[in-house]
Amino acid sequence: MSLVDLIISCSFIVLCCILAQTARKILDRVSSIHGLAKELFLEAIAAAELCSTCFELIIVADNFGVATYAIVLFLLTVWWSQVWGNASACPYTHMEEMIEGNVTPRDVALKTWAQLMGGCCVWRFVQFFWWLELAQTHRGRAFEDCSADLQVSPLAGAFIEGIATLLCRLASKTLSEKGPKYANILDSFVGTSLVVAAFNYSGGYFNPVLSTSLKWGCAGHTEIEHVIVYWIGACGGALLSVPLFKHPIVRNLLLGTDYEKVKDE
Repeated sequence: MSLVDLIISCSFIVLCCILAQTARKILDRVSSIHGLAKELFLEAIAAAELCSTCFELIIVADNFGVATYAIVLFLLTVWWSQVWGNASACPYTHMEEMIEGNVTPRDVALKTWAQLMGGCCVWRFVQFFWWLELAQTHRGRAFEDCSADLQVSPLAGAFIEGIATLLCRLASKTLSEKGPKYANILDSFVGTSLVVAAFNYSGGYFNPVLSTSLKWGCAGHTEIEHVIVYWIGACGGALLSVPLFKHPIVRNLLLGTDYEKVKDE
């Protein structure tokens, strides 16, 4: 594979980010769309941006290695932390808010639906770009059958996705509360590292919408196994992070006793 192929893949990723950011700018100018409706549009845009770029990241990983994949993913997560605002393109962040009493189950369901619509519908755009076969690495990819990334048993995969998501959420909550300089970069580094660690086992998705958009119906696991690994596993880990982060022992471990004393004062 040549450097030109990598440049084409990176250019497509940048294009997807530009289109998503343009859509957000246009949405900001439409005064008639506000409140929950605007939040749903923003979730759909974020999910479309996430999934379109990650489709191309599959090409990058397959042809240029996990290290190149990790670098591009890290840069993307830093970018997303700057432009997504309150959108997450991930259902369990809203589930966490729900169990803390900040949002209703209806809002969670609607936002999850919006995320799935954005993530799944963007495939046609990606497929068209691959069909053009501008890069050698895109040849035959537009219509080939996909294969699952799960290389372990469904229960082991659910455990991996769950534990990694738990660690990722605890890291995010810790950085959010402590507010260190460059917190978004640290958070992106932790998330990317966990993705790479799980890459050869479950695929390292840690996001039900992303995994469903990219791998639903692929050969290698059934739909039920997909739900167990990528929905129950990831969401279970995220929801477990809520009570764990509030536990005194965990808070002292993550935030330090000095931080807690200062906060109490």
